Amino acid sequence: MIDTGDTAWMLAATALVIMMTPALGLFYAGLVRSKNTLNTFMMSIAAIGVATIAWAVIGYSIAFGGEGGFIGSFDYAFLKDVGFEPREGTTIPHLLFMVFQGSFCILTVALVSGAVVERIRFGPYLIFVVLWSTLVYPVMAHWVFGGGFLAEAGTLDFAGGVSVEMASGFSALAAALLIGARKDYGRQALLPHNSVFVLLGAGLLWFGWFGFNGGSGIGANDSSVLAFTNTLLTPACTVVAWFVLDLIRGGKVTAVGAATAIIVGCVAITPAAGFISPMWAMVLGLIAAVPSYLIIVWRPRTRVDETLDVLAAHGTAGIVGILFIGFFAQIGWNGVADGLVYGNPAQLWDQTLAVLVAPAYAFIATYVILRLIGAVVPLRASEREEAVGMDVVQHGEEAYVTGEGAILVDVGPRGEAELLADLNKEPDRV
Repeated sequence: MIDTGDTAWMLAATALVIMMTPALGLFYAGLVRSKNTLNTFMMSIAAIGVATIAWAVIGYSIAFGGEGGFIGSFDYAFLKDVGFEPREGTTIPHLLFMVFQGSFCILTVALVSGAVVERIRFGPYLIFVVLWSTLVYPVMAHWVFGGGFLAEAGTLDFAGGVSVEMASGFSALAAALLIGARKDYGRQALLPHNSVFVLLGAGLLWFGWFGFNGGSGIGANDSSVLAFTNTLLTPACTVVAWFVLDLIRGGKVTAVGAATAIIVGCVAITPAAGFISPMWAMVLGLIAAVPSYLIIVWRPRTRVDETLDVLAAHGTAGIVGILFIGFFAQIGWNGVADGLVYGNPAQLWDQTLAVLVAPAYAFIATYVILRLIGAVVPLRASEREEAVGMDVVQHGEEAYVTGEGAILVDVGPRGEAELLADLNKEPDRV
């Protein structure tokens, strides 16, 4: 039967998760150069529109229709038979369950955009959102939440370590490798233009994550209370650990580092939120900081321009959270299974299986999707368009108008060298 208390909480949790996508846009927009602010934010806003439609039409059915091992059925295509009756195994309306799960898909595909901001063209990106929201996220969600083979194998994932965190992180790596580095990458400092945006976006994301993890108990119950509590504790410990790492490395605590630590902590606890005790959640927060920090420090020394470090913040921290369950899950807190520390080594293998298959599928599927799109339309902007900035080129607008504003003109082949020379002096204006 429908429980009004559970329904009320899930309505609130769903709204919190939907709010996370514009919060992500704010977080990402602060991390890029000013001439790409609007374009970066628009990628998150576009995901709300495009991914929502893809989810309602077919994505939800692929994720939660039927009981196939790899992929769901088309039973719920176009929301057929999705109404006010309770979703099987829950006490909330089926429609609400569908929207809550859809909010995860929206956020995840928006996360991937962080790998290729400042150079991907907006039209091809919209095509990518449609295909990825149909062929990648729903399939991986089915594996763990829709009765797929990982669920059958015993893998535990409370709120999306597989389909959200590892999926976005390794999809981001594939996208960055295929589209290539920005033209100035490795030649000049490409610094965040607004650290206040970054901090505010991270704070709003943490706020939304209480719905993300707390709502994944699908009701106002003990699992949601535990997940809600752990979503406070783990990121708090990650922030403190990040402060220490910053001080050891550079003698200063950075604002962007603090914001990144919030995200890493939230990501790490996502798969484990309802399966580990609060004290182990704090330990997880301390541990998760280290590998993500090291990858963020190391990555700029390579030629991989994975712009906003989605792999480090989401893919790596997601792996840490998934494996942590294998060691420290405890029936006393989750009523499901113990981990290795509590006498059940098999759980660690169940978690390792997810770490082996999820990154591989996300990487390969994303690479193929982008290859197919690139065979039809150019994926990335030209060097000239990249120099001008994606705001003006893709949207005809600017986030910050200085003086009379920027005007995009066709200078012809003779004037292009002079134009690029001017851009080196004043990169935000043409």
